[in-house]
This record gives sequence, structure tokens and C-alpha cells, in this order.
Amino acid sequence: MTEAKHHEDVSAANKVKLILAWTFVGIPLLWGVYNTLAKAVLLFK
Repeated sequence: MTEAKHHEDVSAANKVKLILAWTFVGIPLLWGVYNTLAKAVLLFK
């Protein structure tokens, strides 16, 4: 029987693309969460 090979080797270019993609998603997400929490604090003062 043959075993299925898992492709765990990720090229450097794919790592860079992954980091850039998460950066483009993460920064606006964190900004939105920060603003929401800041306004919620003002609301409950």
C-alpha cells in the first residue's frame, strides 16, 4: 500500500503571500474592534 504524502513544504513566496493577506485583513479588523470597544466604553460611562 502507498501512503498519501502531505505537502508540508511551503515556499517562501507562499509564506510572504500568506503574511500579506493576513495583514490586509487583520489591520482593518483590529481597527474596527478597537473603535467598537472605544465607543462602547463611552456608551457605558
